[in-house]
Amino acid sequence: MNTIINFLNQISGFIWGIPLIILLGGTGIFLTIKLKGIQFRFLGYSLKLAFVKRHESGEGDITHFQALMTALSATVGVGNIAGVATAIAAGGPGALFWMWIIGWIGMATKYGEAILAVKYREKDKNGMMCGGPMYYITKGLNAPKLGFLFALFTAIAAFGIGNMVQANTVAIAVNSSFGVSTWITGIVISIATGLVIIGGIKSIGRITSIIVPFMIVVYVLGCAAVLIVNFSVLPAAIVLIVKSAFTPHAATGGFAGATVMIALRYGFARGIFSNESGLGSSPIAAAAAITPNPVNQALVSMTQTFIDTVIVCALTGLAIVSTGLWQTSGLTGAALSTQTFNQTLPNNIGHFIVGFGLIFFAYSTVLGWEYYGEKAIEYIFGTKAIIPYRVLWVLAVFFGAIVKLEFVWSFADIANGLMAIPNLIALIGLSGVIANETRKYLTQNANL
Repeated sequence: MNTIINFLNQISGFIWGIPLIILLGGTGIFLTIKLKGIQFRFLGYSLKLAFVKRHESGEGDITHFQALMTALSATVGVGNIAGVATAIAAGGPGALFWMWIIGWIGMATKYGEAILAVKYREKDKNGMMCGGPMYYITKGLNAPKLGFLFALFTAIAAFGIGNMVQANTVAIAVNSSFGVSTWITGIVISIATGLVIIGGIKSIGRITSIIVPFMIVVYVLGCAAVLIVNFSVLPAAIVLIVKSAFTPHAATGGFAGATVMIALRYGFARGIFSNESGLGSSPIAAAAAITPNPVNQALVSMTQTFIDTVIVCALTGLAIVSTGLWQTSGLTGAALSTQTFNQTLPNNIGHFIVGFGLIFFAYSTVLGWEYYGEKAIEYIFGTKAIIPYRVLWVLAVFFGAIVKLEFVWSFADIANGLMAIPNLIALIGLSGVIANETRKYLTQNANL
């Protein structure tokens, strides 16, 4: 088994290596230029569309806000806590700068994905919206085999990264913090998941629109408290982050040192892994939104990457760098994040903040990815596969909570990376459609 896992890890390392990072980042830069920096020009308007309540018109299953929260539920996860810490521990403070940059670039990618998802969506036999890369690849790019591959990779990745790995994270966090057996946690989250997903996207949208804002606000307040306590060293931390992005950082204490390329690679890789811009997952949720036109939802959708990476990941990283623990503790991942909060805040509150974040972030990811996987399975097998898929999903949650998952993680990590390739081909091939829809919208709304 170890030989198989090592082999899969090598494949995963190759897929998630420099070529894919360049392709993901390059697509974002290409769309940023083609759309004339739309993520910068219309960020304020996008946030207004996302968070100011308004009357919804047009076809769709859930509100624009519920679609955004469903997508956020799948992306604001373990990567925002453990992933950021891992990037800094391996690439130094400069990794946070490049993570921030890829967040801004990725907003254009997310925007393009959402336009295509809404434009090429269709209704299934149950009258529910279906959309995402498999549909715009098939209908827009006229490449059904490529669309099938995307759906297949999504279905595989969903059960790993979106299900069992997340359930395992919750079970371990609850066991560590409260001493509760993993099988008990497995039963609880299986039931909690089943009660939500039985109602489909409308139920998922309602629940995530409650859970996601709450969990993000609590976690952000925790980060803000650390930054307030360390306010005197914050300017120096910011200078260090920017400086380390362009100059090698020497080994100090428990930090092994990092070149500019290492900082860039870890920052880009962890940023992309966190916000999923270009992977093609979140446009599946965007396609379910009630919206009068594709651009409206695209503007809302691109705020997902802004919230996930430009805000949440950046705050986690600033908290870690400001304490200096990244270079003295020798810790990485969630342990480094936990110690960051514990060192700064009283009464070991770090265990609560990180434990709370891991539990809620992971559970919400299970809900968001269930919808992604369900739509991928429906694309392959039709609506008859929906109910069996939901049952299997709930069983997988329990299974994931009680077993070791090295094999599952490695295999799903590969599928997750492979999702990006057909999606990026479609984004580049259909970039003219994205630009035309944008021009048409801006012409009709010349007062923006």
